[in-house]
Amino acid sequence: MAAVSVVSAGAAGAPAHDNGAANGGIRGRVALGRVAASGARRPTVSDLGTPRERDVSDRQKSVVYLETAPRGAFERTEPDRAVMNQRNEAFVPHLLAVTTGTIVDFPNSDPFYHNVFSLSRAHRFDLGRYATGKSKSVPFAQPGIVRVFCEIHSHMNAYILVFSHPFFTVTDAVGRYQIDNVPAGDYRAIAWNEGVASAPQPITVPDGRTTELDFALR
Repeated sequence: MAAVSVVSAGAAGAPAHDNGAANGGIRGRVALGRVAASGARRPTVSDLGTPRERDVSDRQKSVVYLETAPRGAFERTEPDRAVMNQRNEAFVPHLLAVTTGTIVDFPNSDPFYHNVFSLSRAHRFDLGRYATGKSKSVPFAQPGIVRVFCEIHSHMNAYILVFSHPFFTVTDAVGRYQIDNVPAGDYRAIAWNEGVASAPQPITVPDGRTTELDFALR
């Protein structure tokens, strides 16, 4: 599995953040040569005579991020909060990108028990079994990739990418993305989808302007 190669704000080699310069942006599209298949779900009584909803569009979403962050560009005092729901025997969203310190809530919206866990090096946890209407939370302190599973439903899985800077975004279902408020400078950007990462692409962000950068993942 490809690692999230991020450098914390203030790392050596990262452009300095000039408060007097106008920030720019990066936008483009991530083209996928394949879409990862979702796991098979056991049919239930409610499925009889009803077409199954598929989460293909969710798996077409990718993350685009800067490999390094400008020095002094990221100062946060309060942790963020995000939600990864459990609904229709799936994690929603399937892909979540957050900054370090974010607390992720895992509510159970299904009419049966779930047990959310991860064995990932970036963060190991096991929330135990809990019933419908309940929610448990996990703080993510270290950058990296966290693969999430349900101990009861083996087909359920999701990804949480944790970054030490805010210069990242999740694409829409057709691969379009935009990263705003990027200080002017030279960077390397990476696209990631379902464990596959692009080679770092060099990009220059000018003062107050948006630069185009497309990716192709096979």
